[in-house]
Amino acid sequence: MQETLRAMSPDELVYLGVLAASIPVGFLFRYLSPPVKQGAALLLGLSITIATCNIHTLHSLVTVIGTWIIVKSSWRYAPALSLGWSFLYLLFFRLVTSFGLPQPTPFANAVQLLLTLKMVSLANEVQSFHIEKKKEVSSFAKSPVTVGLSQEPSLYDILSYSYCYVGIMTGPFFRFQTYADWLKQPSPQALPCWEPCLQRLKLVPLYAALFLAVNSVFPLAYVRTEEFLDRNFFFRFFYMIVVFFVFRMRFYAAWCGAEAGCISAGLGCYPEKALSKPGGGPTVTYSPDPSTEEKYDFRTIQNIDCYNTDFCVKVRHGMRYWNMTVQWWLHHYIYPNSPFKSYTLRAGWTMFISAYWHGLHAGYYLSFLTIPLCIAAESAMEASVRTKLGPRGQNIFDWVHWFLKMRAYDYMCMGFVLLKAVDTVNYWMSIYFSMHIIAVCCIIIGKVLKGGRGEGRKGDKEGEKKENVKEKTGEKAD
Repeated sequence: MQETLRAMSPDELVYLGVLAASIPVGFLFRYLSPPVKQGAALLLGLSITIATCNIHTLHSLVTVIGTWIIVKSSWRYAPALSLGWSFLYLLFFRLVTSFGLPQPTPFANAVQLLLTLKMVSLANEVQSFHIEKKKEVSSFAKSPVTVGLSQEPSLYDILSYSYCYVGIMTGPFFRFQTYADWLKQPSPQALPCWEPCLQRLKLVPLYAALFLAVNSVFPLAYVRTEEFLDRNFFFRFFYMIVVFFVFRMRFYAAWCGAEAGCISAGLGCYPEKALSKPGGGPTVTYSPDPSTEEKYDFRTIQNIDCYNTDFCVKVRHGMRYWNMTVQWWLHHYIYPNSPFKSYTLRAGWTMFISAYWHGLHAGYYLSFLTIPLCIAAESAMEASVRTKLGPRGQNIFDWVHWFLKMRAYDYMCMGFVLLKAVDTVNYWMSIYFSMHIIAVCCIIIGKVLKGGRGEGRKGDKEGEKKENVKEKTGEKAD
């Protein structure tokens, strides 16, 4: 155990401590009344923020106050204004050293990232509240909205939501409505806790052990050395596979632990009949039935589906199961407002915004903007090859597709972890830009077999239509 702790960086130990402490603390919060719960969650979250971010806590506070002013002064344009405000401040936050200000801590960066998502979501929720309220006044009837705010949040409510201790540095993202529902739970002690919490934690020790063990044998720093570039092609290609494995194990352990912290507190607990979505919460109206025993789930705060991340077939579906609450945010607040109509280009726009949200390092953009190319490649091959195969042929196609999907994510992960453009390009060059070349070849083959651009556009539209249908029905991707 001591060797394991010594292998972790000081920042990782702090994250681990916050995660570990949030789980038992969550069980205590189930015994608090709504006002006490709100105040205690704010006080604890603010204490964690100040202790880890120090003076840099002011960045998050300025973001919150700015959003509150926007929401109070112009709810109609609040979504666009809050998006612009939060993202511009995120740029300033990352360039503070250029203005002679001290570099924010990694913890301040984590808080700022999640706060940006929360503030944009809050502005959209407030706009929806006012729109539904106007409809009620004009029709003299309560609008049949699925979920929505019962009143406009005050500054205290916004601060409480922003600094709620649950997932303050690790996520998952959750809407203000989810937070408000958590405060108003009628019988929080009666909700499921131990079993789903233990279920989420049971594989965390394995993920953590695999992360530490494999990372010690295959350190990322070795990729940047001349010695690495002198190794043979197959070793260099294999290295990206183990790097992405280490990357996955790290986030599997962290996100499962973060979900357990939400579960112990009861955050995001809704009846199964609410058909909740990660990040968004309930998608249908529901009411408790006293005559039957309700079944509950924590889908609202689920941030990772480890099995489907590894074993889903398609690149586009791999994104669906990874960082799921953030994917919901991107799908609802960025994707619909894309300046493009094509599914692939809209996906590219969404990935660009996602890269910007993650940071300014060139590796993020090189990685995220490779995803649309991979989506276009798999769409082309599905439309031109898979549809012409029989059941056995399609099964073989899917296994090959899965293998290439995993290699594509291995390949893109290198940009995400190496960060610098020169390091990313040097690595990709060392394996001859193999995944880029395979993707381009698949697109060309698809166009040749389908006979031109018309079919490509048709496939694009069909892909978007399928994604929209699955989003509305809650159907799983595979």
